[in-house]
Amino acid sequence: MNEAKDILLRADEVTMRFGGVTAVSDMSLAIPRGSIVGVIGPNGAGKTTLFNVLSGFYTPQEGSVIYDGQNIKGLPPFRVCRLGIARTFQNIRLSTQMSVLENVMVGCHVRRRWPWWMAPLGLPMYYREEQAIRDKAMRLVERLDLLPYVEEKAGSLPYGAQRRLEIARALATEPRMLLLDEPAAGMNPQESLDLMHFIEHVRDEFDLTILLIEHDMKVVMGVCRYIWVMEYGALIAKGDPETIRNHPEVIRAYLGDEVKYA
Repeated sequence: MNEAKDILLRADEVTMRFGGVTAVSDMSLAIPRGSIVGVIGPNGAGKTTLFNVLSGFYTPQEGSVIYDGQNIKGLPPFRVCRLGIARTFQNIRLSTQMSVLENVMVGCHVRRRWPWWMAPLGLPMYYREEQAIRDKAMRLVERLDLLPYVEEKAGSLPYGAQRRLEIARALATEPRMLLLDEPAAGMNPQESLDLMHFIEHVRDEFDLTILLIEHDMKVVMGVCRYIWVMEYGALIAKGDPETIRNHPEVIRAYLGDEVKYA
């Protein structure tokens, strides 16, 4: 891993409980700037709970979350987003009756300066900013190859395009770090392969740091330089893909003895 000065996000001994259930226990990770890293584990391992902690949806009972030198533990999601952390969700959460362009514009609104109540007053600065938001959203639509769908309702898009649209909406918030929650879920092998190249392209094109949760091991092993493995809320292994691929605890808990990789 890189030196401390190159760590963009660090979680130290994070514990998240729901009543008597410990969903995440003493979880620590450090994510270098510009990297693509992953968290894997079986269903119920606590991966999405960890994402919810990092993005402000949950406040852990113990531990700290440091982003770019600032403790963000307890900050609400909109403040975490404004600081530069955006995320997608395991189950796609688009506004299905809005167009592709409108969905991306929603993400842009995180950075808007002028409040909504200026609209009925007809104040010029509000409408100038709204036009700038539309232009910015259109550029993102073009950069993520969504232009053929720009006026279509989000709910009518092919599944892979919906995934790209969700990422486009996240990018509209101008993040420095992107959290992807099972981006390959529901994809066929070719779509998963395309996704690997897309994730790398997005990282390079937008100068991002990316943390992903994923069950598709070919995607994880193909794009992640470092991986943390969770089971029952706890960390059981960490390392580069080769280390994880051959780790006996990972094989026992998650991959299975018969799993082989190309």
